[in-house]
This record gives sequence, structure tokens and C-alpha cells, in this order.
Amino acid sequence: MSEKPFRPDGGRTHVVIIGSGFGGLFAAQKFNNTDVDVTIIDRTNHHLFQPLLYQVATGLLSTGEIAPSTRQIFKDQENVHVVKGEVTDINVEQQIVTTELGAIVRRYEYDYLIVAAGAGQSYFGNDHFAEFAPGMKTIDDALEIRARIIGAFERAELATDKEQRERLLTFVIVGAGPTGVELAGQVAEMAHRTLRDEYSNFDTNSAKVVLLDGAPQVLPPFGKRLGRNAQRQLEKLGVTVKLNAIVTDITKDSVTYKSTQDDTIETIPCFCKIWSAGVAASPLGKLIADQTGVEIDRAGRVMVNPDLSVGDHNNVFVIGDMMNYNNLPGVAQVAIQGGEYAAENIVAEVDGRDPNAREPFEYFDKGSMATVSRYSAVVKIGKVEFTGFIGWVAWLLVHMMFLVGFRNRATAAASWGLNVLSRNRWQLTTTRQQLHSRNALQKFEEVVGSSGDTPIELRDTRRFGGK
Repeated sequence: MSEKPFRPDGGRTHVVIIGSGFGGLFAAQKFNNTDVDVTIIDRTNHHLFQPLLYQVATGLLSTGEIAPSTRQIFKDQENVHVVKGEVTDINVEQQIVTTELGAIVRRYEYDYLIVAAGAGQSYFGNDHFAEFAPGMKTIDDALEIRARIIGAFERAELATDKEQRERLLTFVIVGAGPTGVELAGQVAEMAHRTLRDEYSNFDTNSAKVVLLDGAPQVLPPFGKRLGRNAQRQLEKLGVTVKLNAIVTDITKDSVTYKSTQDDTIETIPCFCKIWSAGVAASPLGKLIADQTGVEIDRAGRVMVNPDLSVGDHNNVFVIGDMMNYNNLPGVAQVAIQGGEYAAENIVAEVDGRDPNAREPFEYFDKGSMATVSRYSAVVKIGKVEFTGFIGWVAWLLVHMMFLVGFRNRATAAASWGLNVLSRNRWQLTTTRQQLHSRNALQKFEEVVGSSGDTPIELRDTRRFGGK
């Protein structure tokens, strides 16, 4: 390729950040008013507040409230250049990142690289499950899940066969981590509160929500007491919790699981299935690992140094869901603190500090929280644990604080407040495009993919870069 790689004019240190999630966003903001030029590359045009995706899927929030435009976020930070594109290659020796957007290929030369491309859904080797049980990692996922949930109720209204209606009104969620617990609680509230009396031919209270997990408890990282509390709250909402249950098959009409306690196998007839059981780091991690000689773990996370650099390349940082360091969890705070740490080190070295003087990264655990339903959440901060209404208020305040922009905070607060005062949800609109777009793209690729001309934005979203 003859075209010279891009780097900003002026001769300043150039930092390339891959990914505009929490890690990339907070790293870029840390470079404000410094003698550094920053290029942010992401396959999307927005920063995604991923922990609130389930509220888009269940009609509480709109997409704009949790996914503001990256360009708007950085419009007043003059040293940041935003690029939409999918990273297809990283050459750590030549210090060049290659991106594609449709037929447009661009290369970017860097002095420092921060890789914060996040993670996608993992089906633990059963990728065929994805056809019938979408995960929830992107805006597209959340909108498809919303269309599936609402579509199930609409079909149930027209069903004349009792077994068919029961299948349509059974919702199975795989994975009892924070996302699965929060989603199960919200689907139950939709059925038993929001949609009550809106259908003529059946009672929405007859809807069944089933939460499956192979672990022996709900919310394992939160400890046994909070896990039991969350399970009791879910069961009060009408959610059936099945633990020690390993999913063995998912079809169009059912989910089959095996009990790890007595080896019994059970099949649940259901129309709507949602997967929230595991994550796999961006394949960019393996690309970097292969070039630097470091290892990756089973989830594809890169084994990083104590300063979050990779191998002998102290100018390449891997952060957030892509890194394996001290068994840190894949949560927003790890990404945020890792991004800020990498940026602070780069700024110090631009100002003349020796790279060998870096202090090891130390993660400050600010706690974990998950909301189960209105007025009910579980919170763990160090050794302090609390639940119920106080936990729910704490959850609201923390999540509101991390939303980007005053407008998004205000509209989210208004949406939450209105949901407390009224059983209505104002974001339940669905379209056929939301429901069928994923399969349509797959069929399109089957037709034209072999020609090599498939636009990059239509390829597998679990490939490289971004969220």
C-alpha cells in the first residue's frame, strides 16, 4: 500500500485509541489540554453505556440516552480526532493500525497505542445458539431483543392453540450474572405490570420468565447472601430460577438444559431466548498476542504486564475487557481506571519521565451493584453489603453519574421517575427491521460474501475492534 499512514501535523506525540467504550472514552478525556494528539477509532459512531442496554431492550430508555455520538462528546476537545472504521490489522513493529469502512482503507501511525476494543458474546463453543438466542452487547442486540419480547406478546394475542400461546409467553434468559438478573426482573415487570390489561385474549400475568445458570447461585461475584437476596426478589416477581443448569441445546422453539446435580435433562418450550452467560474478548487481542509473543486466556484476553503494556512493547497498552491482569473482572470501572492509568503514563512520558519509572496498575474496587426491580437492588462495596430501596437509590445515582451529558442524565432520570409513578414504558416501539435485520445480513453475506465485496460494516460484528 503506497499511501502514507496518517498522523496529525505538528509533530506532537500521536496516541491511537481503539474503541470508544468506557476505557477508550476516559483515556481520551484524560489527554485534554495536553501536548498530545489523539485518534479514536471505533466501528460505531457512539459511546455505549453497555450496562444499561437491558433497559433499552425492555423499553425504559431510548438508544440516544445510553449511546451519545462520539463526535459530539469530543467536539470541544481539539486534540481528539474521531474515526469510524473497523480495525483489520495492527502492526506493532511498524506502529501502524489499518482500518476499513466499506471500500475505504486507511492506515494510522502511532507513537502509543491503547487497545480498548471490548468483548463480544461467548457461547462457549456453541456459536449456533446465537441464531435463536441473541446476546446483548450492542444497540442492535437490544433492539432485536425488544422486538422479540414484544413480538411474543403480539403473537400470543393471535394464537388459538393453548400450547402455542404458552410457548410464546415463556421467556428464557441464560446467565444469572448482573445482566441476566436485571433483564429477568425487567421482563417480569413488563409482563406483570406494564402490559397488564393491554391484551384482550390472554392475561399477561400468565407469562413465565425462566432464568438459567450453570452456577450454584445467582450473582456469584456478589457473595452468597446477596445472591440469595436477589434470587428471592426475582422469585417474588414470578421469575423461575434454575441453577446448576447447563444449556445443551437451543432451537427455534426450545431450550434444553442438563442438571449438574442429578444429570436430568429438561426441555423448555419457548419462543423468546436471550443469552447473557459469557463474554469473549475482541479478536484483536489474539492479533496482538501473536505479534508480541504473549499468551491469551480462554476468553481471548491478553496477558499484560503490571503496567498494562504487552510483552516488550511498552508503547502498547491493552485495557478493559481485553486484558487479563490479577483476575480483574470485566466491569466498567476496570476499563475506566485502566484507560486513565494508561493516559497518565503517556502524558508523564511525553513530559520527559522515563518509561521504566511506571508504577504497577492498582485497581480500586468501587463496588458492584445490580438492580432486580423497582425499589430493589443489591450492592456490594468492599465488606459493606446492602439491598432493597437503599440499594436501588444507590444504583440510580451511580448509573446517572456515569451517563454522558446533562441531557442524557436528565432524560434518564425523567424516564426512571415516570416509571415509578406510572406502569407505562415509553420506548416499546418495534419494527420488522429490528427483528429480522441480523438474519437478513447473514443471508446477504451468503449471496455476495464469496466475491470478497461484502461491505465491512455488514461482516460478523464479533470480528475486530469497537464494541
